[in-house]
Amino acid sequence: MALDKPFLSIIIPAHNEENRLPQTLEEIDRFIQSQAYAVEVLVIENGSRDRTFELAREYAARMPFLHVFQETARGKGLAVKRGMLEARGDYRFICDADLSMPIAEVNRFLPPQLQDPHVVIGSREAPGAVRYNEPAYRHFIGRIFNMMVRVLALPGLQDTQCGFKLFSAEVAEKVFPLQTLAGMSFDVEVLYIARMMGYPIVEVAIPWYFSAESRVRLFEDSMRMAGDLLTIRRNARQGVYSPVPR
Repeated sequence: MALDKPFLSIIIPAHNEENRLPQTLEEIDRFIQSQAYAVEVLVIENGSRDRTFELAREYAARMPFLHVFQETARGKGLAVKRGMLEARGDYRFICDADLSMPIAEVNRFLPPQLQDPHVVIGSREAPGAVRYNEPAYRHFIGRIFNMMVRVLALPGLQDTQCGFKLFSAEVAEKVFPLQTLAGMSFDVEVLYIARMMGYPIVEVAIPWYFSAESRVRLFEDSMRMAGDLLTIRRNARQGVYSPVPR
């Protein structure tokens, strides 16, 4: 359905996703048709070398709720920032293109299941979460990185890197203009800023299905992200994330 003011915006960063994007859009279309509230979907094509952008525009021609944007520079953080600031929904949901969490789970992030949510993150570690088919070594390395996140930036959060997160429009429009990181660590940065501003962060346990096509390079990306944690702390000391808490 299409209304002037969507209740929910679903933001999909898409880099070289011509193979996975069609099924994801079809599943989201079926989900939207069964909801009583208005939804828009934003695909942010991000430095692809395949037909991701053209394919997304073909789908947009027959899906009135779908809007397609292009970020020529590569970086998931750039794509998500663009989507969050282009979105018009009361709530804005980051959704990985592999749909490793069933899209119907998004209702557990929203009212009425959560009252007045500001920041809600999907968690593969919260009690009740289930991981399917994930290799043990990937889980182990992810836990090491999360330990660094908890020590250096976000104590108490068990899973900052899951690709499914919801922000209210109020939070999105205050936090994302202050985002500086273009790559994978943007998650930690925007959550850090939101917490600085005094917004509560809720973790929701989700079912999560490992995709063998995952493009995360465990060792390279983990080292780069560890450096980004120090950048976040330096930015905070230097006042980059002003304005400060409400």
